[in-house]
Amino acid sequence: MMIRKIKGLLLTGLFALLSTVAFTSFAAGLSAPQQVIQDTSDLLYKIISEDKDKLSDRKYILKLVDDVIEPRVDLEKISRIVIGKYWRKAPDEQKAQFQKEFKGLLVNTYATAFTEFDEWTIHFLPMSVDAKGIRAIVKTEIIQPSRPPIAVNYRMAKNKEGVWRVYDVIIEGISLVTNYRSSFAKSIKKNGGLGNVIKALAEKNRRSETSALAQERTKTNS
Repeated sequence: MMIRKIKGLLLTGLFALLSTVAFTSFAAGLSAPQQVIQDTSDLLYKIISEDKDKLSDRKYILKLVDDVIEPRVDLEKISRIVIGKYWRKAPDEQKAQFQKEFKGLLVNTYATAFTEFDEWTIHFLPMSVDAKGIRAIVKTEIIQPSRPPIAVNYRMAKNKEGVWRVYDVIIEGISLVTNYRSSFAKSIKKNGGLGNVIKALAEKNRRSETSALAQERTKTNS
C-alpha cells in the first residue's frame, strides 16, 4: 500500500513539473528557484512532445533522467534524508550503491509517468525562502478543467556552486521524501540492514528492466 502511495505521489509530482510549461503568462519575473522548475519543465515538455515514440524505451528514459532530471535534483541529499541514520553509518561504497538503485527505482516510475503524460496547467504562488537565502519552497497549484486545484510544492536548496536543486516534492501536504523514508525505515528493520534492502531493490529494478525489455521485444515483433 505504501509503495503504491509513493508511486502515485511521484507521478503527480512529475506531472506537475511537466505541466509548468503550459502556464507561460506567469513566467516573467520568476525567482531563481522557480526558474529551475520552469526551465526543467520546458525542456521535458519539448523532448516528450517530439519523442513520444521513444517513451517505451527504458534506455531512452534513463538517458532522459541523466540529462534533464538528475542535474536539477539533489539525489545525494534525497538519499541521505530517505535512509536517515543509516546513511551516516554506511560506507561510501554502500551509499553509492543505494543511490544507483534508488535512481533505478525512480527511472522505473518515470517510465510509467512519461507514457501517461497529459497537459495540465501550473500556477506559481508566492514562494518562501529561509533567512540565509539557501533553502526555498517553490509553491504551485496544478489546474485541471472541472477539478479542484492540487497543491504541489518543491523543497529546493542552493549548493556551494550557487545552483538550486530539488530535494523533495510535497503534494497536498504529503512529502514524497518523508513517505520514502518511512517505507525504507520499515524495510531496513524487516530485512536486517541497509545492505539487504539494497540487494532487494537491485533485484526489483532488474525484474522491472527485464519486463520492460520483454514488452519492447513483443511490440517490435508484433
